[in-house]
Amino acid sequence: MIALGSDHGGFELKESLQELLKGRGIDVVDCGTDNGNSVDYPDFGEKVASKVSSGEVEKGILICGTGIGMSIVANKYPGVRAALVTDPFMAQMAKEHNNANILVLGGRVLDTDSARKMVSIWLDATFEGGRHQGRLDKITALEQGLYK
Repeated sequence: MIALGSDHGGFELKESLQELLKGRGIDVVDCGTDNGNSVDYPDFGEKVASKVSSGEVEKGILICGTGIGMSIVANKYPGVRAALVTDPFMAQMAKEHNNANILVLGGRVLDTDSARKMVSIWLDATFEGGRHQGRLDKITALEQGLYK
């Protein structure tokens, strides 16, 4: 199950990605927004990030105009590894090296076909573990105030 959220700058892309995910047989929790009217991105970033952080869903996708704001919001939550990606290689590395559990996209930066391709790459990629796991362990320690 994937939580999906956007502000007005990512609404159209969110709708397209929801179609892609459902077409792949993935259950989607639509966290809004429900139209292109101006809204505040933290309201929707919070909904997705809190679901991922609590374990209610395994993954999330967030979209705002550039993706920057949603990245900032999502990474405030424990256990969230939100990655803003702008090309297919970044989408692959977000999963393989960083085990990103939230993919963040810019609705005003990416065309629909490119975004759909990046989502598919991220979904199909597998975390490599190994030396990368040690780095994630350090991030977890940082979140818990135990990093030295």
